[in-house]
Amino acid sequence: MTQPVRIPADVDREDKILAGLTARQVAVLAVTGILLYSGWTLTRPILPLAAFLALAIPLVITVAALVMLRRDGMSLDRLLLAAIRQRLAPRRLITSPTSATPEMPDWLAPLAAPDPKPLGGLELPAQAVNEAGIVDLGREGLALIAAASTVNFSLRTPTEQDGIVAAFGRYLHSLTAPVQILIRAQRLDLSGQITELRERAGHLPHPALEAAAHDHADYLTHLARHTELLRRQILLVLREPLAPSLTTRTGGLPRSRSRPDNTDPSSPQRRAAQSRLIRRVTEATDLLSAAGITLTALDAAQATAVLAATCQPDSPIPPAAELADPDEVITTPPDTEDWS
Repeated sequence: MTQPVRIPADVDREDKILAGLTARQVAVLAVTGILLYSGWTLTRPILPLAAFLALAIPLVITVAALVMLRRDGMSLDRLLLAAIRQRLAPRRLITSPTSATPEMPDWLAPLAAPDPKPLGGLELPAQAVNEAGIVDLGREGLALIAAASTVNFSLRTPTEQDGIVAAFGRYLHSLTAPVQILIRAQRLDLSGQITELRERAGHLPHPALEAAAHDHADYLTHLARHTELLRRQILLVLREPLAPSLTTRTGGLPRSRSRPDNTDPSSPQRRAAQSRLIRRVTEATDLLSAAGITLTALDAAQATAVLAATCQPDSPIPPAAELADPDEVITTPPDTEDWS
């Protein structure tokens, strides 16, 4: 009979091997000690011990602080390396699927003239969205985005709350592949609703209804002017690797068997992964319905709008299916006036 294995709450925490230090910290401190000892051995004939200690002690303190101190859960040396990479990386990135060194568009040349850094290629994890709304992640597999409804947990009775928790727990125990629960908050613009409300108020059949409509429009205007309105959306993102995942004996965490290099959308691996995604979202819909949660898979237009809004969350123009793709030629209807 197999024995249960206890999994720590923070599975990403590094193991500590010596005096509360991780293997990486011990390695960095050991290398620093070896370098200082080698420097002392080479400079001992010409440099007094006091002078060497005056140079070595600040270096040891700096290295120890960089390795041992943390900010936002990350060590200072990793933050320093990330800052250096960000400083040396190109400031302007554009999509360039054909070449590693993209050419600068004509409209961007005047803006980028003061910046001596070259352009860089923008590599997004999402490469395409098919007609079924499945996002192609390249070698990382496929993903499917579904919108989840909300449940007012606090208004339920204790028995109903226990049932909701149990139903959600059954779904979590059924997971065999990566899942992300994403709660998005966007700024809500009520200008369109307010304008439409004022325009339709004059066509109401009774003066009292018209007055109520204008009062409600005034209230929404006051609310939008003095309050930061937010709209929240709960998304369930199911990701499926190109190869079936193996379940480890230590805790049921999925581990990928392999990472195929085939990126052809019509490959057997991708068709199988797409079938698994559709089956998983169907199972999730059935399991979460017991908790009163309605799950709706997003189609191609909705998934594209979510990805576009994620890349530019403060865009004044809301993403929609009517927007042109980056490589699409924009034309005007024949009956419209040409302003060029």
